[in-house]
Formats: sequence, structure tokens, C-alpha cells
Amino acid sequence: MQYHIRVRAGAIIIENNNILLTVYNDPIRGIVYDLPAGGTEPNESITDAVKREAKEEACIDVEVGPLALVYEYTPHLNLEKFGKIHTLVMMFECKIINHTTPKFPENPDSNQIDVKWLPISELQNVEMYANIGSYLQSYTTNGRNIDLIEEHKLNQEEFVF
Repeated sequence: MQYHIRVRAGAIIIENNNILLTVYNDPIRGIVYDLPAGGTEPNESITDAVKREAKEEACIDVEVGPLALVYEYTPHLNLEKFGKIHTLVMMFECKIINHTTPKFPENPDSNQIDVKWLPISELQNVEMYANIGSYLQSYTTNGRNIDLIEEHKLNQEEFVF
């Protein structure tokens, strides 16, 4: 079965006023930055996808925290600038665990050329796949989170309808 919306998961990792980003050499746009992120796979929870993508794209283990931002790309409202696939991206606040250190993977995604820490104050000076630099800066200042409610973690007896 094919769905009309692709679901992606991303990690927002901030340490010492720096944000961890993946770097790509896009054939059309040139150097472009992104969060460690990617599409969910069949039978994979959104938080497991965050952990997998952080490992695949930055060689790190992460603890997935609260949902920080949700980004939607709707092709017909954006002149299909990123293609024809309607996409919903959920970005989570994450912390690096197990003493892993970000590094460029041995088998990177297509066009990925680096993994780097960038000062949050410089987000407006780089091109990101989704132009969300100002939202990331605001998030680091204001720290607003969105609850992720996962059915399999709910204790039905606690809720009154």
C-alpha cells in the first residue's frame, strides 16, 4: 500500500550553542545543510527512525527527547521545488549518548559530504534544505516542545473520556 504523505524523522542536537548538521553537495543548489533525518521504514516507530538516522548520517547514538518542531512540505503549494512527494517531518530534541562522537559515515547518503557543528547564531548564513534556520534559533531560545503521544505507551486506565 502506498501512502500520500511520507513521514520523516529528524534529530535536533545542540551542545554549547552549536547545532549538529549534515552537509550535502546538492547538484542543483550547491552546499546545503540539514538535520540528521530521513524517512521512516516499515514497522519502525518515529523515535526509532530518529535513532537510526542519527547513527547512519552522523555515526552517533542518541536519546530521543521531546518533539520540538513539525515541518510539512506540500508539493503543489511549493511549485514542487523539492519534488512531488508530500512530506511531514517530525524533529526531536536529542542528546548524544554512549560517548559517541559525530563523524562522517563510511557509507553516507547520496551527496552527503560532511557532518559539522555550526554555531546556532550562524544558521541564517547557510542554506538549509528546508529554510528553518530561524525556527531552530527560536527553538533554542524559547524551548517550546510538543508532546508525542504514542498509543503503545498509553495506559488506558489513566484517561477519562
